Amino acid sequence: MTDFNKLSEAELQAVIDNAEKALKERQSSKRKEVITQIKELAASIGVTVDIQDGEKKSERKTGKVAARYRSPNDASLTWSGRGLAPKWMQELLASGRNKAEFEIK
Repeated sequence: MTDFNKLSEAELQAVIDNAEKALKERQSSKRKEVITQIKELAASIGVTVDIQDGEKKSERKTGKVAARYRSPNDASLTWSGRGLAPKWMQELLASGRNKAEFEIK
């Protein structure tokens, strides 16, 4: 067994990194084994299963949305119309104005 007190910080970090890598590989291997067992059991009763691999993340394309409204008092203040209205818009609406007045044409 290694005496961790005698290792340098760099050596300790290397041990940690190697242990994390080994753990991830072992977990991945175990996951593949379990998925294979599930598919074999399903096939034995005439059912097919489609197991989504958790490692694949769906990429959600989110981009910036163009501004739809502009403040009449400060042209640098804009709002896309999505989410909570900014304070300047809330104040204008509370004073009885219509948000259609502030649409960017």
